[in-house]
Amino acid sequence: MNRVQLAEFLKDRRARVGPAEAGLPVGVRRRTPGLRREEVAQLAGISVDYYARLEQGRGPHPSRQVLSALGRALRLFEDERAYLFRLAGEQPGPPAGASRVVPAGIMHLLERLDDTPAFVIDAKYDLLAWNQMAIRLMGEPPAERNMIWNAFCGPMPIGPGASAEFRSFADESVADLRAASVRYPDDEGIRALIERLHAASPEFTRRWNQHHVCVRRTTVKTLTHPQYGELELECQVLHADDSGQRVVFYTAAPGSRTADVLCGLRERAGV
Repeated sequence: MNRVQLAEFLKDRRARVGPAEAGLPVGVRRRTPGLRREEVAQLAGISVDYYARLEQGRGPHPSRQVLSALGRALRLFEDERAYLFRLAGEQPGPPAGASRVVPAGIMHLLERLDDTPAFVIDAKYDLLAWNQMAIRLMGEPPAERNMIWNAFCGPMPIGPGASAEFRSFADESVADLRAASVRYPDDEGIRALIERLHAASPEFTRRWNQHHVCVRRTTVKTLTHPQYGELELECQVLHADDSGQRVVFYTAAPGSRTADVLCGLRERAGV
């Protein structure tokens, strides 16, 4: 365990995380950037004294559970998380889990995309955030925010008469979920979703038992709009960070009818 470098690393990363990024109120003016020690301790579920001793280079050997909690509290990327473990004399285990906290920078990106429908999903396809153009194109998000659950158990679940595109989405999303279940073996949310789907959908179980594995990437999607009919969109997928989150953008070929429709939706939004 390298106590000196561990202390320096914790102090440096604490200074780089703003309270808003960690889901904390900004409050009064701060004398130093980043989080306070007591805020890191609170987020990690450890005592302030314990954390202070780690930053002073005189703390005890932290357990793997404490290291994982610190990695989440300090919003470490996967390489940084592995480095933290090794500084403490531990081998890094699987990724900490599929985060549901959308980074402030990604939220800012969604707000700035005033001409492109975009939204954020996590590793199990929960819809976490979206912009106004996404609402203009697809309507308000449903009460059930999981896209895979809606595909198999929603108001219009997949069946024998489903389109080739819908079947392809179902196949790819199940294969993607299987990959996520291995990447995040301790994630309770992923495990619970898989159990719910097995109990409710034979179509899901059939696909799951095929053991296909993939990570969803860019594709072409046909969407039926209630006013403008069928629209052909390029679905671009940006892997936001090591937490499994992805930003999905819908774009259209320049000069196409779909591009004209998106332009009209933007103007209707008054942006």
